[in-house]
Amino acid sequence: MRLQGKVAIVTGGAQGFGAGIAQVYAREGAQVVVTDLNEDGAVKMAKSLPYGAIGIGGDVSRLDDAKAIVEKALSAFGKLDVVVNNAGTSHANKPLLEVSESEFDRVYAVNVKSLYNFAIAAVPAMAENGGAFVNIGSTAGIRPRPGLTWYNGTKGAVHLISKSMAVELAPQKIRVNVIAPVAGETPLLATFMGEDTPEMRAKFVGSIPLGRFSTPRDIANAALFLASDEAAFVTGAVLEVDGGRCV
Repeated sequence: MRLQGKVAIVTGGAQGFGAGIAQVYAREGAQVVVTDLNEDGAVKMAKSLPYGAIGIGGDVSRLDDAKAIVEKALSAFGKLDVVVNNAGTSHANKPLLEVSESEFDRVYAVNVKSLYNFAIAAVPAMAENGGAFVNIGSTAGIRPRPGLTWYNGTKGAVHLISKSMAVELAPQKIRVNVIAPVAGETPLLATFMGEDTPEMRAKFVGSIPLGRFSTPRDIANAALFLASDEAAFVTGAVLEVDGGRCV
């Protein structure tokens, strides 16, 4: 098993990409801490996983919550090897001037500040033995879609921050990589599209050369590689899992 003996935190793990990542990590031997704003969902997901997985509620935009999640992982399993910064949100697809200040603040807090919070909380726990961050970016940070300007900006920030983290943390043997998924069958899909209609779905799928949305398993398989020892010499990479969207 490719993650045997590793301890991993997966944020936003109750559903969507995060749930897929948590399931694949556990399948491959990891002890998983599933965290989500939906605490009941996190606990339910953890109970479905082997190796004593635990679920905990938390808001990734709050530093105190990030610290509590890391402390819970250390208390339960004695160490921390992997953090998957998957939790994310978006404003609805609409003109940039129609996004409210509160919507803007929330999307940056969840998508960008969370990286700061988990760096502050997790890097000291990883510093002795090394580790890996797998940050979930987006094709929106590479080839942005209209109507998602401020969300696009958060994912561009995830990509650049991750590259900078990779350089700065390399002396501590902490790797930092990004997965950039294309739109997938997750709860955020309708938000991205603005309206969930067959016509809008066809429009989005029409921009993906392989002809379908991404799935949680697509993203989980990439996250498995980046967390595993097979990726020991991979850091600062942005892996596009996008069916050719960014070509």
